[in-house]
Amino acid sequence: MKFELSDLDAFLTVARTKGFREGARASGGSASGLSLAVRRLEAQFGVRLLHRTTRSVVPTEAGRRLLERLGPALGQVEEALDVVNNFRDTPAGTLRLNVPMSASRLVLPALVPDFLQAFPDIQLDVIVEDGFVDLLASGCDAGIRYDESLAQDMVAVPIGPRVQRFAAAASPAYLGRFGRPGHPRELLSHACLRGRFASGVVPPWDFERDGESVRVDPTPRMVVRLGGGADLAVDAAVGGAGVVYLFEDWLRPQLDSGALEPVLAEWWPSFPGPYLYFTSRKLLPAPLQAFVDFVRARAR
Repeated sequence: MKFELSDLDAFLTVARTKGFREGARASGGSASGLSLAVRRLEAQFGVRLLHRTTRSVVPTEAGRRLLERLGPALGQVEEALDVVNNFRDTPAGTLRLNVPMSASRLVLPALVPDFLQAFPDIQLDVIVEDGFVDLLASGCDAGIRYDESLAQDMVAVPIGPRVQRFAAAASPAYLGRFGRPGHPRELLSHACLRGRFASGVVPPWDFERDGESVRVDPTPRMVVRLGGGADLAVDAAVGGAGVVYLFEDWLRPQLDSGALEPVLAEWWPSFPGPYLYFTSRKLLPAPLQAFVDFVRARAR
């Protein structure tokens, strides 16, 4: 019995992402195309592989058994193809990265132009989202996250600045009206522009100086979704709406121009920079191997 590898890959994608729309987003294809491929497989097997409802898609018992064997098998096929790819003068193919908004703003711009110039046959597909994702389920080759978010079984390669800081800032006009805080706890009486994670959690603001750590949780004047909404908070701060707390490098253009003024600069906390992470495999896909080598060379 012969099967199309593309149909098997379509089943694997849908089963891992638990949906046709989700699978389409992960693979870059269409939900209808994935559905058609799975139906072809089921017709050839004569067995239903997926239970479909309006709310979920889950493998049947037969589908689960196939999934257990199929994932490693297709992984070996990809590795075999990458052996051939490595004989090319330059690697080719698609490199899919899943990165947070901060990395798309503060890390990748310094790397991407030179990488694409060095490897003209590699297509870069960057998915920007701030929640931690399952790389295999999302169809991505690698991601960028901070060490507290990394699973123990991941390979992690330092990427970008190795030390970063959070910074607080406000417009000179705002500080002229309401005063300049001398201690983090004084922020409790200021208008603060806060961020919210996708989970709904509004993280507190941390400060440190000379071994003293202070955590404050001021009542927000405005709350935005961290990542995509951060620029709105910055613009509001520039307009005099209150104090913003964000990556120092994100605020650097406004700080350098004078549109924002540092607040409690001697208290800004530092933290380790991000990592490029990927699953442990003996042979990496050629585009990913090229990117890993490029990142390591830049670090040196």
